[in-house]
Amino acid sequence: MKISNRKWWLVINLVVILLSVPSIAMQFTNEVKWSVFDFVIMGILLLGVGLLLELVSRVVKSNGYRVLLFTSILLGFILVWTELAVGVFGTYFAGN
Repeated sequence: MKISNRKWWLVINLVVILLSVPSIAMQFTNEVKWSVFDFVIMGILLLGVGLLLELVSRVVKSNGYRVLLFTSILLGFILVWTELAVGVFGTYFAGN
């Protein structure tokens, strides 16, 4: 299964748009302080989620399973994101 060029560019453009939000915010406030490493990690996470969602939408035909997998992928992303951002669970990922 090959991802179409149109969908590949859509995922990449969405990742760039989402990553531009903290980049722009850093210009106007000192509350947002992302390093290059933060942008790279978030880019990898967003790209992975986008490609996983595309894969699920292509492979899984049942709407019920598709919704379940989409929800699982998004919840997993949110858990990893919050752990990296504020260390909710106190794992070594958050620097604890």
